[in-house]
Parts: sequence; structure tokens; C-alpha cells
Amino acid sequence: MKNTVIHKSNTRGYANHGWLEARHTFSFAGYYDPNRVQFGVLRVLNDDIVAGGMGFGTHPHDNMEIITIPLEGDLAHKDSMNNAETIKFGDVQVMSAGTGIQHSEFNPNHDRRTNLLQIWVFPKYRNVEPRYQQITLNVPDREGKFQQILSPNADDEGVWIHQDAWFHMGNFKAGEQANYTFKKEGNGLYVFVIKGGLTVDGQALELRDGMGIWTDDNSLATVDFQMTEDTELLLMEVPMFQ
Repeated sequence: MKNTVIHKSNTRGYANHGWLEARHTFSFAGYYDPNRVQFGVLRVLNDDIVAGGMGFGTHPHDNMEIITIPLEGDLAHKDSMNNAETIKFGDVQVMSAGTGIQHSEFNPNHDRRTNLLQIWVFPKYRNVEPRYQQITLNVPDREGKFQQILSPNADDEGVWIHQDAWFHMGNFKAGEQANYTFKKEGNGLYVFVIKGGLTVDGQALELRDGMGIWTDDNSLATVDFQMTEDTELLLMEVPMFQ
């Protein structure tokens, strides 16, 4: 039997720091809801808008898999592993913080904002050697289907992390249908609506809504999607237990 939880867009945590407008699906910083701390090993799903020329100063992380997906604009990144890169729309970046890293992120464009998703996943192993990976995806490959953007396997499509997780993105037209089958027993699926609207197993979701799905018996469930508008989706399949 499938279990579900729905997080409507307007129930997310919200903070406006002037240069940063942040929305938190799960408890983060000054937003805390004991019922919304994580979904399985998915700990953070932040939807951030960074003003032109502004950003996050150097700060530390450890023992977390950190995934950044720009939705609009660019993000300049520097870290203690001597990486200095600009992440653009169509790119996916991952950092395995492991034993510890420091990094900074800022919007290099003074004339336009940057909108990004930053996602934190608890790793399968603690204190791994820190690593950095960034790739550019072929965005048209997700038209009418789900494109894999992350997996546990370095040889698979997309970036890889130290966790039995698979992420996909898809762009669909109104009226199109799709489905997704879990890749590993014991995993759940978190659906995030980047644009548009749809039904997921008959449940209606709108812009920036999220929905978690898991099963009582850890079976490889299949989830059905019916688009009611032109829709862009991010799917995050993650273990439900560390």
C-alpha cells in the first residue's frame, strides 16, 4: 500500500533577507516544523532567489551530499578544494562534503536574479573524502520523459552521490502522461513541481507543491503522472531510512 504526504507551496518556510528570498520545504535555519524535518534521507529542499551581485559568503559543510540545480540565472562557486566554477541553467552540481569543506556561492550577474534549488541528502557513508562534480545536461532530452540527472553510480547518466538515490527531471505538455517505478526496495519518491500542474496517482499538485510517496512493504511501486498543464518536474527517489 502506498503512503503519501503533500506539502503545498504556500506551507513552506519563508525568509526574506533582502538579497535572498528563500523557501524551505523542510525545516531549515529559522524555520522549524517537527513534522517537516526530512523525507527519508532527503533533508533539505530549498528554493532560493538570489539578487544580482549577491550571495552566500564562505561557510562550512560536512557529511552531507549537496546538490545544486539552477532554474534561472547563474551561480558562481568557490570552495576549499580549489574549485571555481559557474553553474548555469541546464547544469547540475554536487558536493560530497564528507570530512569537511568550505565554499561560497554568489550571483555573478548584477542585472538579474538567480533562482536555484539546493538539496541536501544524508550520505550512505560518513567521513568520505570531499569531492566536487558538475555537468551540463542536454535539456531537450527531458521533453516528454524523465531524464536521469543523479544516481549512486559514477558510470550512469548524471552526477553521482554517496547514497542509493536517483533524481530525474522531465518537461511535459498538458495532457501527457508518464510513470515512474522505484529503482530500489525501501526507497520513497519525492515529487517537486517546478512549473505547471498535474495529478500524481490522482492527487492534484500545483506550482512548487511537493509530494512524498512510499510503501508499507518496501515494494517497487509505480507512480502515475497526468499533466493538467505544461509541467516541469523534479523527482527525487531516496532511501526512507539511513
